[in-house]
Amino acid sequence: MKNKSTTTPKKKSASNTTNTGTRNSNISSGKDVKEKDDSLEKFFLDQLKDIYYAEQKILNSLPKMQEAATTLELMYAFEDHLHQTEKHVRRLEKVFQMLGVRPEGKKCEAMDGIIREAEETIEETEEGTMTRDAALIMSAQKVEHYEIATYGGLVQFAITMGLHDAADVLEKTLLEEEDTDMLLTEIAENDINLAADHEGKQFSWEKQQQETNA
Repeated sequence: MKNKSTTTPKKKSASNTTNTGTRNSNISSGKDVKEKDDSLEKFFLDQLKDIYYAEQKILNSLPKMQEAATTLELMYAFEDHLHQTEKHVRRLEKVFQMLGVRPEGKKCEAMDGIIREAEETIEETEEGTMTRDAALIMSAQKVEHYEIATYGGLVQFAITMGLHDAADVLEKTLLEEEDTDMLLTEIAENDINLAADHEGKQFSWEKQQQETNA
Protein backbone atom coordinates (compact mmCIF):
# COMPACT_ATOMS: atom_id res chain seq x y z
CA MET A 1 0.00 0.00 0.00
CA LYS A 2 1.39 3.28 -1.14
CA ASN A 3 1.80 6.04 1.37
CA LYS A 4 -0.19 9.17 0.50
CA SER A 5 2.08 12.11 0.05
CA THR A 6 1.13 15.14 2.05
CA THR A 7 1.66 18.50 0.38
CA THR A 8 1.94 21.44 2.67
CA PRO A 9 0.47 24.61 1.14
CA LYS A 10 3.03 27.32 0.60
CA LYS A 11 2.64 30.32 2.83
CA LYS A 12 2.69 33.78 1.31
CA SER A 13 5.93 35.44 2.17
CA ALA A 14 5.80 38.44 4.48
CA SER A 15 7.61 40.47 1.90
CA ASN A 16 4.90 39.85 -0.69
CA THR A 17 2.20 40.83 1.76
CA THR A 18 4.10 43.91 2.82
CA ASN A 19 4.73 45.00 -0.77
CA THR A 20 1.08 44.61 -1.66
CA GLY A 21 0.03 46.57 1.39
CA THR A 22 2.51 49.30 0.62
CA ARG A 23 1.39 49.47 -2.99
CA ASN A 24 -2.27 49.78 -1.98
CA SER A 25 -1.31 52.41 0.57
CA ASN A 26 0.52 54.42 -2.10
CA ILE A 27 -2.43 54.23 -4.45
CA SER A 28 -4.74 55.37 -1.69
CA SER A 29 -2.52 58.23 -0.61
CA GLY A 30 -2.04 59.29 -4.23
CA LYS A 31 -5.78 59.52 -4.62
CA ASP A 32 -6.01 61.57 -1.43
CA VAL A 33 -3.36 63.98 -2.71
CA LYS A 34 -5.21 64.43 -6.00
CA GLU A 35 -8.46 65.08 -4.18
CA LYS A 36 -6.74 67.65 -1.96
CA ASP A 37 -5.20 69.38 -4.99
CA ASP A 38 -8.54 69.45 -6.79
CA SER A 39 -10.20 70.79 -3.66
CA LEU A 40 -7.65 73.61 -3.27
CA GLU A 41 -7.96 74.53 -6.94
CA LYS A 42 -11.74 74.61 -6.64
CA PHE A 43 -11.58 76.80 -3.54
CA PHE A 44 -9.06 79.13 -5.24
CA LEU A 45 -11.36 79.59 -8.24
CA ASP A 46 -14.33 80.04 -5.95
CA GLN A 47 -12.59 82.86 -4.06
CA LEU A 48 -11.40 84.40 -7.33
CA LYS A 49 -15.03 84.60 -8.48
CA ASP A 50 -16.01 85.98 -5.07
CA ILE A 51 -13.58 88.90 -5.22
CA TYR A 52 -14.39 89.53 -8.91
CA TYR A 53 -18.03 90.02 -7.92
CA ALA A 54 -16.97 92.15 -4.94
CA GLU A 55 -14.82 94.45 -7.10
CA GLN A 56 -17.78 95.02 -9.45
CA LYS A 57 -19.95 95.99 -6.48
CA ILE A 58 -17.26 98.38 -5.25
CA LEU A 59 -17.09 100.00 -8.71
CA ASN A 60 -20.80 100.75 -8.49
CA SER A 61 -20.62 102.02 -4.91
CA LEU A 62 -17.55 104.30 -4.98
CA PRO A 63 -19.16 107.10 -7.08
CA LYS A 64 -21.99 107.32 -4.52
CA MET A 65 -19.50 107.49 -1.66
CA GLN A 66 -17.47 110.13 -3.48
CA GLU A 67 -20.56 112.26 -4.08
CA ALA A 68 -21.64 111.91 -0.44
CA ALA A 69 -18.24 112.93 0.99
CA THR A 70 -17.80 116.38 2.53
CA THR A 71 -14.06 117.07 2.30
CA LEU A 72 -12.16 117.33 -0.95
CA GLU A 73 -9.42 115.09 0.42
CA LEU A 74 -11.85 112.21 0.91
CA MET A 75 -13.54 112.86 -2.43
CA TYR A 76 -10.18 112.60 -4.20
CA ALA A 77 -9.30 109.45 -2.24
CA PHE A 78 -12.53 107.78 -3.40
CA GLU A 79 -11.96 108.96 -6.98
CA ASP A 80 -8.41 107.56 -7.01
CA HIS A 81 -9.60 104.27 -5.60
CA LEU A 82 -12.31 104.06 -8.26
CA HIS A 83 -9.65 104.18 -10.99
CA GLN A 84 -7.56 101.71 -9.01
CA THR A 85 -10.51 99.32 -8.71
CA GLU A 86 -11.01 99.37 -12.48
CA LYS A 87 -7.39 98.24 -12.75
CA HIS A 88 -7.99 95.52 -10.16
CA VAL A 89 -10.87 94.13 -12.21
CA ARG A 90 -8.64 93.94 -15.29
CA ARG A 91 -5.97 92.13 -13.27
CA LEU A 92 -8.48 89.55 -12.08
CA GLU A 93 -9.56 89.00 -15.68
CA LYS A 94 -5.90 88.43 -16.54
CA VAL A 95 -5.63 85.78 -13.80
CA PHE A 96 -8.77 84.05 -15.11
CA GLN A 97 -7.14 84.07 -18.55
CA MET A 98 -3.95 82.51 -17.14
CA LEU A 99 -6.07 79.68 -15.74
CA GLY A 100 -8.01 79.22 -18.97
CA VAL A 101 -11.27 80.09 -17.23
CA ARG A 102 -13.93 82.56 -18.34
CA PRO A 103 -14.15 85.53 -15.92
CA GLU A 104 -17.32 85.38 -13.87
CA GLY A 105 -18.44 86.53 -10.46
CA LYS A 106 -20.02 84.61 -7.63
CA LYS A 107 -22.40 86.43 -5.32
CA CYS A 108 -20.51 87.66 -2.26
CA GLU A 109 -22.88 88.03 0.68
CA ALA A 110 -20.16 89.65 2.79
CA MET A 111 -19.49 92.47 0.31
CA ASP A 112 -23.20 92.95 -0.35
CA GLY A 113 -23.65 93.51 3.38
CA ILE A 114 -20.74 95.94 3.66
CA ILE A 115 -21.97 97.98 0.67
CA ARG A 116 -25.53 98.01 1.99
CA GLU A 117 -24.22 99.28 5.33
CA ALA A 118 -22.27 102.05 3.56
CA GLU A 119 -25.42 103.18 1.76
CA GLU A 120 -27.31 103.21 5.06
CA THR A 121 -24.52 105.35 6.53
CA ILE A 122 -25.11 107.97 3.85
CA GLU A 123 -28.84 107.99 4.58
CA GLU A 124 -28.39 108.20 8.35
CA THR A 125 -25.80 111.00 8.51
CA GLU A 126 -26.26 114.67 7.78
CA GLU A 127 -25.00 116.00 4.45
CA GLY A 128 -21.96 118.27 4.62
CA THR A 129 -20.77 117.05 8.03
CA MET A 130 -17.50 115.61 9.22
CA THR A 131 -19.51 112.91 10.97
CA ARG A 132 -20.62 111.61 7.59
CA ASP A 133 -17.01 111.57 6.35
CA ALA A 134 -15.85 109.71 9.45
CA ALA A 135 -18.60 107.13 8.90
CA LEU A 136 -17.76 106.83 5.19
CA ILE A 137 -14.11 106.17 6.01
CA MET A 138 -15.10 103.38 8.38
CA SER A 139 -17.32 101.85 5.69
CA ALA A 140 -14.55 102.14 3.10
CA GLN A 141 -12.05 100.49 5.44
CA LYS A 142 -14.41 97.57 6.01
CA VAL A 143 -14.31 97.10 2.23
CA GLU A 144 -10.51 97.33 2.25
CA HIS A 145 -10.10 94.82 5.07
CA TYR A 146 -12.26 92.28 3.25
CA GLU A 147 -10.22 92.78 0.09
CA ILE A 148 -6.90 92.55 1.93
CA ALA A 149 -7.93 89.28 3.59
CA THR A 150 -9.16 87.80 0.30
CA TYR A 151 -6.21 88.87 -1.86
CA GLY A 152 -3.76 87.78 0.83
CA GLY A 153 -5.28 84.31 0.84
CA LEU A 154 -5.37 84.12 -2.95
CA VAL A 155 -1.67 85.03 -3.19
CA GLN A 156 -0.73 82.24 -0.78
CA PHE A 157 -2.94 79.67 -2.54
CA ALA A 158 -1.43 80.62 -5.91
CA ILE A 159 2.10 80.18 -4.55
CA THR A 160 1.18 76.82 -3.01
CA MET A 161 -0.17 75.55 -6.35
CA GLY A 162 2.85 76.84 -8.29
CA LEU A 163 0.89 79.62 -10.03
CA HIS A 164 3.65 82.17 -9.51
CA ASP A 165 2.65 84.52 -12.35
CA ALA A 166 -0.88 84.69 -10.98
CA ALA A 167 0.51 85.27 -7.48
CA ASP A 168 2.56 88.23 -8.75
CA VAL A 169 -0.50 89.82 -10.36
CA LEU A 170 -2.65 89.34 -7.26
CA GLU A 171 0.09 90.65 -4.97
CA LYS A 172 0.20 93.97 -6.83
CA THR A 173 -3.46 94.48 -5.99
CA LEU A 174 -2.92 93.35 -2.40
CA LEU A 175 -0.22 96.00 -1.87
CA GLU A 176 -2.42 98.71 -3.38
CA GLU A 177 -5.33 97.76 -1.10
CA GLU A 178 -3.02 97.99 1.92
CA ASP A 179 -1.84 101.44 0.78
CA THR A 180 -5.43 102.63 0.40
CA ASP A 181 -6.31 101.41 3.88
CA MET A 182 -3.36 103.33 5.36
CA LEU A 183 -4.31 106.47 3.41
CA LEU A 184 -7.86 106.35 4.77
CA THR A 185 -6.50 105.98 8.30
CA GLU A 186 -4.27 109.04 7.83
CA ILE A 187 -7.16 111.14 6.50
CA ALA A 188 -9.33 110.13 9.46
CA GLU A 189 -6.67 110.68 12.12
CA ASN A 190 -5.30 113.96 10.76
CA ASP A 191 -8.54 115.91 10.35
CA ILE A 192 -11.89 114.25 10.04
CA ASN A 193 -12.34 112.38 13.33
CA LEU A 194 -11.40 115.44 15.39
CA ALA A 195 -13.66 117.71 13.33
CA ALA A 196 -16.53 115.23 13.72
CA ASP A 197 -15.98 115.27 17.48
CA HIS A 198 -16.31 119.09 17.54
CA GLU A 199 -19.60 118.91 15.64
CA GLY A 200 -21.34 117.17 18.52
CA LYS A 201 -23.12 119.40 21.02
CA GLN A 202 -22.72 116.92 23.83
CA PHE A 203 -22.28 113.17 23.97
CA SER A 204 -25.11 111.30 25.67
CA TRP A 205 -22.80 109.81 28.31
CA GLU A 206 -21.44 113.27 29.15
CA LYS A 207 -24.96 114.56 29.64
CA GLN A 208 -25.82 111.56 31.79
CA GLN A 209 -22.71 112.13 33.91
CA GLN A 210 -23.64 115.76 34.46
CA GLU A 211 -27.15 114.81 35.54
CA THR A 212 -25.72 112.22 37.94
CA ASN A 213 -23.36 114.76 39.51
CA ALA A 214 -26.05 117.45 39.82
